[in-house]
Amino acid sequence: MYDFHAHTNYSDGAFLRWMVEAAADAGLDGIGLADHCNVSPAPTARRYKRAFGFNLDLTYERRREAIEAVRDEVDVDVFDAAEMDYDPAHEGAIAEFLDDAGFDYAVGSVHELDGANVHTRSRFADKPESERRELVDRYFEKLVALIDSELFAIAAHPDLVERNPHLRGFATEDHYAAVADAFRDSRTVPEINAGRLLDDYGEFHPAPPFLDRLVDAGVDVTVGTDSHEPDAIAPRVREVEAELARRGLRPVGLDRVVKRS
Repeated sequence: MYDFHAHTNYSDGAFLRWMVEAAADAGLDGIGLADHCNVSPAPTARRYKRAFGFNLDLTYERRREAIEAVRDEVDVDVFDAAEMDYDPAHEGAIAEFLDDAGFDYAVGSVHELDGANVHTRSRFADKPESERRELVDRYFEKLVALIDSELFAIAAHPDLVERNPHLRGFATEDHYAAVADAFRDSRTVPEINAGRLLDDYGEFHPAPPFLDRLVDAGVDVTVGTDSHEPDAIAPRVREVEAELARRGLRPVGLDRVVKRS
């Protein structure tokens, strides 16, 4: 069992060593440290990442040294990855950075709509329903573009809009079909993401009907607990294992994700 999506103090998670030790304690074979990274030149993106300390574009080499130092001290594989914010307008900048950085793999995410992070509930609360539906349309258009870009091994939490109650419930079968078609034609695979399974949202990403659609289409999956704290890893791993067993799914192998395997 490999968890390809966890965070450390190099973005918004706990100390790197704590996360790795917790992964070993949880019985994982490998943990992927995929800290948030954004290389968009847009002023709003720059302000956001500086305000929240998402500076992996400046610190990834220092984090790489920390990963190398801990690898020899734990009985778990540790992968050097990044969770990149994706915007189709900035594919060139993303591609150039990923090529220069040389991560083991990259995770792609769509976090931004209408100039705001999807998690910012207040930004979407007062919008009319028609506008919120259009924003969800835009989210899935950006997700398909992310998959088509072939920049990423993994597409993170592919229905992130479901976490926001003001955007929840607008995803359609047409959205799911478009995403499934894109995944079938791409090296990029979606993850079963447990980042909000055990809190107020209470579901995996993709949500059950979306995952049903992907499985029916023969789309492969990988695993990401999206953990930010050590104590979150083990319970999320148990839930993911149970979901995989229930569905009879086997995640893709290392050779589909990690470049150096």
